[in-house]
Amino acid sequence: MIESLVDIFLLVLLALTAFTVIRLNDLFAVAMLSGIYSLLSAGLFVTMDAVDVAFTEAAVGAGVSTVFMLGALALTTSKEKRSSRPRLLPLVVVFITGAALIYGTADMPPFGAAENPIHQHVAPHYIQQSGQEIGIPNIVTSVLASYRGFDTLGETVVVFAAAIGVVLLLGGRFRNPANGTANKPAKGPAPEENK
Repeated sequence: MIESLVDIFLLVLLALTAFTVIRLNDLFAVAMLSGIYSLLSAGLFVTMDAVDVAFTEAAVGAGVSTVFMLGALALTTSKEKRSSRPRLLPLVVVFITGAALIYGTADMPPFGAAENPIHQHVAPHYIQQSGQEIGIPNIVTSVLASYRGFDTLGETVVVFAAAIGVVLLLGGRFRNPANGTANKPAKGPAPEENK
């Protein structure tokens, strides 16, 4: 009973945070609330006994992503400009995409049902054999570290490549304190100081 209350509380906080992010114009507050959203998601993963996933969400979602967003904000303004164009077309596209996704899930088996295809051969193998095959007592860790090792390596490579891309995009730029604009540093050798 108490676990359900904690889950409901975290889900309500997630919904409130997401709604607040959508409504705000202050991009600094949006970056902070995105980090809070990731921490709440990590807390929800902990209540579902997925501590490894929670750790990754806290490190990447709340930590690295927030730092990247704040780094990007250092090069721009902190206020979002209101668009004067009508926003009907994006709204229609979102509703059509959402309807297609809901229609696509209509014939899926119920979530967590024992007769789902994944529970027939894959999950029982992980549960019964991972201890002997891998030697790691935590099933989630053994699946992520060994059975899905290439998946995890691929995800790590993608995150690393994204981080390098952001560093390259942000590198070589600084904010001019006089007028608040982002400028590139001067090219060429630095002038020597008089000794």
